[in-house]
Amino acid sequence: MIQFILNEKEVNTHLPPGTLLLDYIRYHKHLTGTKIGCREGDCGACTVLIGELTNGKLRYRSATSCLTALGNINGKHIVTIEGLNMQDLNPVQQLMCDEAGTQCGFCTPGFVVSMAGFCLSDKEATKENAIASIDGNICRCTGYKSIERAAYKLADLLKEKQGDEAIDYVTSKGILPAYFATVEERLKTLNSTLNGSLQSAQSTNIFLGGGTDLYVQKHDQMPHSSIDFLFNKQETKGIRKEGNNCIIGGAATVTDMIESPVIKEYFPQFAGISKLISSTPIRNIATIAGNFINASPIGDLTILFLALDAVVLLNDGTKTREVSLRKLYKGYKQLDKQPNEFVQQVSVALPGADTYFNFEKICKRTTLDIASVNTAINITMKSSKIAAAALSAGGVGPIPAYLSKSSALLVGKELTEELILELCETAQQEIAPISDARGSVEYKRLLLSQLIKAHFIVLFPTLKIEAIV
Repeated sequence: MIQFILNEKEVNTHLPPGTLLLDYIRYHKHLTGTKIGCREGDCGACTVLIGELTNGKLRYRSATSCLTALGNINGKHIVTIEGLNMQDLNPVQQLMCDEAGTQCGFCTPGFVVSMAGFCLSDKEATKENAIASIDGNICRCTGYKSIERAAYKLADLLKEKQGDEAIDYVTSKGILPAYFATVEERLKTLNSTLNGSLQSAQSTNIFLGGGTDLYVQKHDQMPHSSIDFLFNKQETKGIRKEGNNCIIGGAATVTDMIESPVIKEYFPQFAGISKLISSTPIRNIATIAGNFINASPIGDLTILFLALDAVVLLNDGTKTREVSLRKLYKGYKQLDKQPNEFVQQVSVALPGADTYFNFEKICKRTTLDIASVNTAINITMKSSKIAAAALSAGGVGPIPAYLSKSSALLVGKELTEELILELCETAQQEIAPISDARGSVEYKRLLLSQLIKAHFIVLFPTLKIEAIV
């Protein structure tokens, strides 16, 4: 049995754990404010908030309910648009009205829920953060300027929060319903009685992280599948430093990585890179293991961690084994992984002061889009020469590509414009792109060369670049 709090009420269900939260909300609880849009996590019309106890404290994140399995919300608090209603319009709703931020109204609940998530977060009340909170929501008719104005005014409304606890502030000021102040204790009581009541199925045929790809690719199959939920496994959680390595649990989400003190210290550029990876609601549930095992030739995290020479620890329930990420991909969607193995953790060496890392991506829209071509580079300098180098690229072949010849070309060389041009030529010999909806062969080859040049422009701004642009 799955138990959680839905808005103000504790609920339970015996529905299959693979059932989508969106379908449960609409068809079983008849809360129709949560809309069915794309069913692929693109539009944000189905956005809900998921409140979860993390280290004893309640934390809310937005998520697309069309990709969220019931098995992933056991013991949590789910907030739909109905759970935000007060006697009168709450301030978020009122701002959307005042700024004419709604027309047909189909997308409006998702925007309001996402902005409510911003109210409940610890993020600084800036206009930039307010806009970032709604980067996973699409409006079909109103136009975004009116919605942006509402978000800006919401940021102004929250400026006095400062060091106050977000939940205490928004409930005491009447920004969100007062019942939010009781949820943390209610969840602690609920979780104390669960005792792992949701067990993995004995005859598991699918491992599931956030489901952001599986529910798109296998929409009809997933609700009835036997699923092992990786979020329920303690060994797949957390991000920590061990010696000279960063250990990332397989079920760590992109947002977990953004917020990790270890990532912030050793990979400070990741916060900026992450803005190129999906949208806030997807980043909140998408896992590093899911990105790797999906085996997309243009998986953003895969390309990034190929350059970092990540090592994947696979677990079959009885034993573990390590596989280099660079050797995991054997062919299109073919992996050096058994069906009964899941990704327990990923490890990468921590960079030194002389290590330079960069990620570049070209896609048709800035937020929540699949790359035409993406690439990452990791370079260690010693004096004026390159001591170690790793270059990866996506969208240029059937598997995520580690460009070994191109990487080897750089080692022991002084960094010059001529070397960069030679690198571009060598990379062209290692790739085999195809023409598809994201671009022609010629376009993808051009993109890779330009993005390789961009790596060096970003990492070595003092380098004379006239000859390479």
